[in-house]
Amino acid sequence: MVLRYPFVTEKAMMVLENQNKLQFVVDNNATKNQIKREIERSFEQEVTRVSTMMTMDGKKKAVISFANEKAAEEILSRLGIM
Repeated sequence: MVLRYPFVTEKAMMVLENQNKLQFVVDNNATKNQIKREIERSFEQEVTRVSTMMTMDGKKKAVISFANEKAAEEILSRLGIM
């Protein structure tokens, strides 16, 4: 499984509201294309961009941008977070 869990912090929620970007902790070996395919397959939303970074505790975090301006909120709502 490429996606592990949504990364939800106060800062992540501000990015979600202002820029329509969602953050997930992903498998350390996952590529940007694998992350994009998994998000599009799981949530049926078009992904426009995926950025990845390593956190200080050695986890890989992906920041995902969507074509639909309400997609990020809808996904968190489906997951029961928002």
